[in-house]
Amino acid sequence: MIRAIASLCLAVMLAACGLQPIYSGGAQGQVAQGLAEVEVPAIEGQAGWLVRNALNDRLGQGGAAVNPRYRLDVVLDDELEGLGLLTDDTIGRERRTLRARYQLIDLASGTVMIDATAGSDAGIDVVSSEFATIAAEQTALENLSQEVASQIITRLTRTLRETP
Repeated sequence: MIRAIASLCLAVMLAACGLQPIYSGGAQGQVAQGLAEVEVPAIEGQAGWLVRNALNDRLGQGGAAVNPRYRLDVVLDDELEGLGLLTDDTIGRERRTLRARYQLIDLASGTVMIDATAGSDAGIDVVSSEFATIAAEQTALENLSQEVASQIITRLTRTLRETP
């Protein structure tokens, strides 16, 4: 009996909190339709290629939007810097930082709907094997690209949900 009452109270509290699912309506919902209408032009460099692919994957597109309503312009800053010095004056640790400045533009009116930044960084151990260090730098770039794309998509979904 107590569990039933607790479950009922929890359901009432959740209904009253104002939370609504972002992707309500599934593929026909407002957010999913808005995301499908976003075109992502080519982004410069290897990091740009990785971020654009991650964005298109999350937008549900294999390529360009069929009838784009929005354009997402992205400019990346990929930086790799040495941090820790060892006793023999070699670098023992690196930090890779990937930052994105992006704008969501309504193609019909030319209005900038979003002008924001996203970014993330990762630490990399520099080891005696140059191949292992290069592989770690590449893996860090791939992971950072996914993280930055996720941050951008989260912001897009919030904006498109509020857009009539």
